[in-house]
Amino acid sequence: MKRRLLTVIAAGVPLAAAVYLPAASAETRTPAPATPLHCAQAPVEAPSGTEVESVTAVRDPGGTIKGTGLLGGEATGVPVFCKVTVTLTHPGEGDHATISTWLPEKGWNGRFQALGGSAYLAGDNGVGMGNAVKSGYAATTTDAGVGDALDVSWALKSDGTVNTTPLKNFSYRSQHEAAVVGKQVVASVYAERAAYSYFTGCSTGGRQGYAEAQRYPDDYDGILADAPAVNWDEFEVATLWPQVVMNNEKTYPTGCELDAFTDAAVKACDKLDGAKDGLVNDPSRCDFDPRRLIGTKVVCKGRELTITAADASVVRRIWDGPRTTSGKKLWSGVPVTADLKGLADTTPTPDGTVVGAPFQVPQLWVTNWLKKDPSYDVSRITYGEFTRLFEQSQAEYGKVIGTDDPDLSGFRRAGGKLLTWHGQDDQFIPARGTVEYRDQVERELGGARKTDDFYRVFLAPGTSHCGLNGQDGSADGLAALTAWVEHGKAPKTLPATLIDADGNPVERDLCRYPEVPRYQGHTAAGFRCTVPSRH
Repeated sequence: MKRRLLTVIAAGVPLAAAVYLPAASAETRTPAPATPLHCAQAPVEAPSGTEVESVTAVRDPGGTIKGTGLLGGEATGVPVFCKVTVTLTHPGEGDHATISTWLPEKGWNGRFQALGGSAYLAGDNGVGMGNAVKSGYAATTTDAGVGDALDVSWALKSDGTVNTTPLKNFSYRSQHEAAVVGKQVVASVYAERAAYSYFTGCSTGGRQGYAEAQRYPDDYDGILADAPAVNWDEFEVATLWPQVVMNNEKTYPTGCELDAFTDAAVKACDKLDGAKDGLVNDPSRCDFDPRRLIGTKVVCKGRELTITAADASVVRRIWDGPRTTSGKKLWSGVPVTADLKGLADTTPTPDGTVVGAPFQVPQLWVTNWLKKDPSYDVSRITYGEFTRLFEQSQAEYGKVIGTDDPDLSGFRRAGGKLLTWHGQDDQFIPARGTVEYRDQVERELGGARKTDDFYRVFLAPGTSHCGLNGQDGSADGLAALTAWVEHGKAPKTLPATLIDADGNPVERDLCRYPEVPRYQGHTAAGFRCTVPSRH
């Protein structure tokens, strides 16, 4: 279970010794100080609506930084840095949010970088911070006064009502306050303001980046917000759909059978872009019918299984996505090229029967914030109840944590740049949600060209949730963002290393939405980005 959770909720946090984090591209802009940095407590002016409870400063020797909590990981070779910790509270609300700013003693590149979180973790667990410092950044993160990635003990008050203060902190408020405090600390310690300010994050961190652009457009010059969890109030319920389908249909395909459906879809649609390379460049065009596998034999852990019509029906519903009992579409399904096991996982019981094993992030959202009962059994959700939960989540939480306001005019006026990549095989947050948000922004702000001036989205074939942070390859989005912000070089493509079906690295330029790659040659460089005719 822990391995699966690590794979899917890590937003820039390593899963192995080899780690990619989007912080290594910026050149040093200012010379190292001639004398050692004076690491001491600095006066901090409390952001509006807050009080400063404490400020501490310590000199950290660096070296290897061990990541805290469930995500773990480590950053190595971190140079000496000054660690300034500020605790804030909102008077009368009883909260305590910690903001941590790490400042390299030597070689500061003149830039400020704030880092977002993962799942229910509001900020970085130390690994991203260490790598940012290693790359010359002064880095900031906040815990928002909440817990670890799967700790939602803060969700409800003792009387069973929703604890709105930490929810507001987690949703948007604490990130803004971290920006205000972190910049103050940088200016105080270095006696110089940062020349440029950036925010980076994936998943929850991606959503936080969008919240910053929407609510606090002056906080950052550039925001790198990948696989963003926008539409949180909708997709968190929607990602329970595979479990709802299996439970209501009383059919639980094994992981081997689920993989057979995914592999067959990839094989059937691989050539749609003109090249057979194990990567489906536009899964939305893949119309593979899972019923084609009915009767197929699958060997799983030494047992021969036969895929049934019931199995195919379950997979078809999961791919199609959540619908009301009357057939109205609610949200996108799991992409046909994505790993179905993430949301349609199962587990055996002691008596040998199989039951669903829901992904804990949406499960916790439904039990705590919707049912307001941590012990609620989500396997009881009927199709009708699912629709009611979906609509309840929209009504109660859309304005708090939805993060899907398409009016980015304030961010555009401030001169900010917003860059996003999203994996086409994202098994937890379908890229369709990001694409639809981008389309909404175009309609709000006057078309694609005006939107492209400050906001660009890149889709990554064959890439799972936050996969370009070292799981399914890599992409240096921060390099593209700094070039855009500081030199006006808007990225037409985003160079990336993808991993093909055979596990081999493939160099590929990601296309700027709405363009998709089409193969027009006989080498890997033969792909060109073109606008699909239907767009």
